[in-house]
Amino acid sequence: MTLARTTLDPAAEARLVALVAQVRASPDTLPGAFARAARAVGRGPGPGGHAVQDVARVRLLVAATQGAGPDGTAAVADDLYRTGDADERRAVLLALPDLDVGDAAVPLLHDALRTNDSRLVAAAMGPYAAAHLPDDAWRHGVLKCLFTGVPLAVVADLPARRDAELDRMVAAYAAERRAAGRDVPADALDLLATTP
Repeated sequence: MTLARTTLDPAAEARLVALVAQVRASPDTLPGAFARAARAVGRGPGPGGHAVQDVARVRLLVAATQGAGPDGTAAVADDLYRTGDADERRAVLLALPDLDVGDAAVPLLHDALRTNDSRLVAAAMGPYAAAHLPDDAWRHGVLKCLFTGVPLAVVADLPARRDAELDRMVAAYAAERRAAGRDVPADALDLLATTP
């Protein structure tokens, strides 16, 4: 289930429904609603292990961009990402699979994967990346997960997109770690121990 289809507990859901109605009626109110979403609905774990504030922000972004078309939706997502804090950026990345943006939001993935913020890296390697990130950038995203301690379990469609070049890169990374006397992440070892 995507975050856009996730419902919260009744009290938080009632507050979120009111915010969603507001941004649907007046999309220009989205930036303010997006920023205060955590104060309005709460923070912390929610349904399916998703943070309550992430669910709220994803639903707000989806509601505000319905009918905006790929270019309009991508522009809104880009603006929220560029002006948001790390939590808001993560929510934009998590919303991408539910947005009508085509390939237009791929630059946001590239930006997130240049950071060392494991929350952004994890969010960037979800279903949108699996569907839209070019092979080379996707492979580097997998390695970035290993570098930053993001579990490979968060990488959407890893078995389907895995190839010999990714295995070569992970094997080289593991060899470099060993040569430096450092531990190799268990995810890297597990990947290399399985046949694609």
